[in-house]
Amino acid sequence: MKIDQQILEKAQAWLCDKYDEETRRQVQYLIDSDHQELVESFYRTLEFGTGGLRGIMGAGSNRMNKYTVGMATQGLANYLKKEIKNEEIKVAIAYDCRNNSSFFAKTAAAVLSANNITVYLFDSLRPTPELSFAVRHFACHSGIVITASHNPKEYNGYKVYWSDGGQIVEPHDKNIINEVNGIVDIDEVDFCPNPDKIIITGNDIDNIYLDKLQSLSLSPEIISKHSDIKIVYTPLHGTGVKLVPQILRRLGFTNIINVPEQDINDGNFPTVLSPNPEEPSALKMAIEKATAENADLVMATDPDADRVGIAVRNSSNEFVLFNGNQTAVILTYYLLTKWKEKGMLQGNEYIVKTIVTSNLLSEIAKKFNVECFDVLTGFKYIAEKIKENEGKKKFIAGGEESYGFLAGEFVRDKDAVMTCGIIAETAAWAKNNGKSFTDLLLDIYLKFGFFKEKLISLTKKGKTGIEEIQAMMHNYRINPPNTLADSQILFVHDYQTQETFDVEKNLRLKINQPKSNVLQFVTGDGTVVSIRPSGTEPKIKFYISAYEHLNNINDYSKVSTAIDAKIQKIIDELKIS
Repeated sequence: MKIDQQILEKAQAWLCDKYDEETRRQVQYLIDSDHQELVESFYRTLEFGTGGLRGIMGAGSNRMNKYTVGMATQGLANYLKKEIKNEEIKVAIAYDCRNNSSFFAKTAAAVLSANNITVYLFDSLRPTPELSFAVRHFACHSGIVITASHNPKEYNGYKVYWSDGGQIVEPHDKNIINEVNGIVDIDEVDFCPNPDKIIITGNDIDNIYLDKLQSLSLSPEIISKHSDIKIVYTPLHGTGVKLVPQILRRLGFTNIINVPEQDINDGNFPTVLSPNPEEPSALKMAIEKATAENADLVMATDPDADRVGIAVRNSSNEFVLFNGNQTAVILTYYLLTKWKEKGMLQGNEYIVKTIVTSNLLSEIAKKFNVECFDVLTGFKYIAEKIKENEGKKKFIAGGEESYGFLAGEFVRDKDAVMTCGIIAETAAWAKNNGKSFTDLLLDIYLKFGFFKEKLISLTKKGKTGIEEIQAMMHNYRINPPNTLADSQILFVHDYQTQETFDVEKNLRLKINQPKSNVLQFVTGDGTVVSIRPSGTEPKIKFYISAYEHLNNINDYSKVSTAIDAKIQKIIDELKIS
């Protein structure tokens, strides 16, 4: 394989003594023996995107390593020093169970402290939502969490938060990107830590955070009646093991069953193909344990414990998986029902969902006279909406189809620790009413409409994969379909151009959302198809949502089959494969 001269020169620059011996050794090996990996490691600089970094670990400009983390942190430090004047600058840092997470967190702490910035560094791994909470608790100006969420084991990442506890959004995201891109030489990074500026934190903040989570409970008396519900919980080798069992016990649940093999923190995730609770295989061991123990509920959190997947028993007493839309729908319905029962709905409450999340949430909110906001994909936009409405409206909950959920305003990111508590409480409430989770979902379909969704993710790795995804998005833009499953397309929302095309009226309308590479087709029968490249993985994602009326519970199977057929027809028409 012939190597591009620019790539080779870029790699050779990493052989000088600015880089440590192990890095130089790895780069020399790539130059001598693995040209394909050399290209992937150096064909570009790992992009500091609107949320931070995420990539495969290893030597090279396009990899997660000490030097790319150091440059990102120096850029953040430079921006903070320009933005914050005449006060002590403070940043909180947390990390998950992944390989090198602790090292990258300490690297970031070293660079920040060298820049005279005070750092609150967690003493060991912690869930991402606790970092969001810590930023607000310590009145920090920013926060960093080292995690690649649910990505495969070879990945790690670096997410940046602002003072509100949410991930960075405009204008800070672009301004930080500019500062990071402005660092062209590793000599511009100060790696020498100032120990006096690094404050180690841990159990003290854990207890404050758990107290706040416990305060969200709406049915303590019901939990007391059903405290012995059998709950199987697995952290999938991640950070949830520290706090999820604690919050469940604090709420009053006494019968918590673990999966010992998966309680072990291990960045290689030895018991799962992928530590992603969206994947059925990730919950396999927990479901086997639940079956053996005759448990009621299964919950699994991803490595940084910001997302949770669940399995519940159906009418045949078999465990079935709920997707993120279904979980968000049930939890939102429970919260709104309890808020109404307790007289807490005053007319200024709202929920938030992303544009690719089920419109069933909007229908539920409408019936409770609660406002529902749609935001772009990414929980940072839910956090931004909370900040925008702070002091004016009351946030109840926010959810996204990718298994993220949040209640209350003291955390500003999806929170699986909190959500596990709400799921367990909802299960107790359902049981108190003689229902299961599946019964609740069917009740919701009858009351508000039968919405069903399907997500298809196509993985396109490497340089050629990025180019293929770009070509696919371009083609859907210039050649949109006229119909989907025999229903006329009424609206084409293009969040890249920030424009909606009203097909019937031949009008173009402004979209009041930030620019994002998302296309959305809406048909006359309520079908919605959204297409977007993933911001965190080498994937292009297709979100298909279809709707039918469900007038009688006995028609469930027939209507479900009809929706499935409609979704499959759309998949075939769009040639998704």
